[in-house]
Amino acid sequence: MPIQLEIVTPEKLAYQGEVDSVQLPGTEGELGVLPHHAPLVSTLGAGELRLRKGTEDEFFAIVGGFLQVLPDKVVVMAETADMASEIDLERAQEARRKAEQALESGFVEGPDLAAARASLQHALLRIRVAERRHREGPRRRG
Repeated sequence: MPIQLEIVTPEKLAYQGEVDSVQLPGTEGELGVLPHHAPLVSTLGAGELRLRKGTEDEFFAIVGGFLQVLPDKVVVMAETADMASEIDLERAQEARRKAEQALESGFVEGPDLAAARASLQHALLRIRVAERRHREGPRRRG
């Protein structure tokens, strides 16, 4: 019996549909949700969200937010959520280069330093998720 999943960000509804399971990055470690999971509210970290639908896995790069598990639905409210197939790998690599240059320059400090580190972390996450998609294609389990 599948469970309803919604992944939302401030800008968009990133995903809506029935899935068999969801794995996602909590701030205290990885979380796995299957149908009939106990109700739960948790904070999310930055990392890879994997949903399984039948024999296929789909991946998202997500950053921050909250998870709410209800009896009939899982709601992921993330700051950002990028589906692997929609990530522009060249743009993500350029963002990584810019963040690395800013950090290496030694001229960023305080809030700018934190922003540069966050940009680098987000770029590296998007690259990892996109490269997995390009390397493995949509994963099928059988």
